[in-house]
Parts: sequence; structure tokens; C-alpha cells
Amino acid sequence: MSISKEEAKQLLERMIFEDTLPQDWVQDVWGLSPLLGDGAAKLFDAFEALIDCCPEAQLENLVQSLYQERIDNS
Repeated sequence: MSISKEEAKQLLERMIFEDTLPQDWVQDVWGLSPLLGDGAAKLFDAFEALIDCCPEAQLENLVQSLYQERIDNS
């Protein structure tokens, strides 16, 4: 079953940020430390840029391999 780029992005966000919205995560980190918050904001920007430029097939493969790794380590 093929997944779209948007579906892959949502799955990766859930895997990384769990139940928190990515922007809220950045703000939470910023609240702990402005220096770390700046890094968190840059990391999230890079995450979004990679999602935008990565082909759907590669994103799908990434999501599948990460989920398989989680299952294997459970």
C-alpha cells in the first residue's frame, strides 16, 4: 500500500513528536532553554525542508523502515 507525502509527514511527526504538535514542541524546548529552543526550531525547519524535497517513494521507505525498527525493538 502506497502512502502520500502528507501521510508520511504525519506518521513521522507522530513518531518523533508523539502527541505534541511540532510547533508546540519547539515552544516547549524554547521555554526550557532559548539556546536549545533555537536549535529545536532549526531542526524542525530542516525536517520540513527534507519532507518537501524528498520523493514520495523514499519517504514511504523511510517510514516503513522506522516503523519496522520500532516493531523489532519492542
